[in-house]
Amino acid sequence: MAIFVDSSDMVEIRKFMKMGVLRGVTTNPTILLKDGLTGGVAEIKKRTLEIAETIYPYPLSVEVTTNDRDKMLEQAQQLAAWADNIVVKITIHGPQGELHNLEVIHLLAHKHNVRVNVTAIMSAQQCLLAAMAGAAYVSLFCGRVNNMGYNCIEELKKTRKLLDQLNLKAKIIAASTREIVNIVEWLEAGAHIVTVVPKLLEGMLVHPYTKETVSQFLEDALRSEQLAQHPAIHTLAEKVSPAKSKKNDVVSTTF
Repeated sequence: MAIFVDSSDMVEIRKFMKMGVLRGVTTNPTILLKDGLTGGVAEIKKRTLEIAETIYPYPLSVEVTTNDRDKMLEQAQQLAAWADNIVVKITIHGPQGELHNLEVIHLLAHKHNVRVNVTAIMSAQQCLLAAMAGAAYVSLFCGRVNNMGYNCIEELKKTRKLLDQLNLKAKIIAASTREIVNIVEWLEAGAHIVTVVPKLLEGMLVHPYTKETVSQFLEDALRSEQLAQHPAIHTLAEKVSPAKSKKNDVVSTTF
């Protein structure tokens, strides 16, 4: 799977889909608000359907907006019914440490056939419990783990080892990515997926030395074409300054 993008911006999503590098999209209330969706459920549904259709059959994660047990169950089923490729995001526990979230995850996965992305996870033990409850994805917030002074790579390695040993089907999403270097680093450590903001995805691709090299290739291609069209210019230049011409030839052969 490899890379999901954290965005609800259709311009960005379409751009990277056309490149063939996306394997999914993740959203949450914070992302939706940042991208200007302030029209409530109706606007969220419209944008969600648009994203789901654009990236199909890849998964789109959409988060519930409540931590009430019964309302989470109801809302999750409603969200999942919007499109076949929607995965519902549920946090590992509530804002005050409420424990009913795992029960909701278990019911959604085993009774209602809803795929769940368990989010806001900060440790391998939370990942394990979420996977055991039936999560399809466990989102370990690696950037935040690092911010707390721990090394998220150890949590990734432990999580992957546990999931493999216990034959649990959950996929690890390394989330809250801060730097471009994190992406390959976290995949190597055992994450199945890294989710990134569009800016980091662009940063993976564009390199200053690649830009410099491509510019040189294009300039030399143009120069070659000009010389082909006006060979007399090249001959005259050699007669006027043969030493300079030979020097340039030596440089070009060692490129």
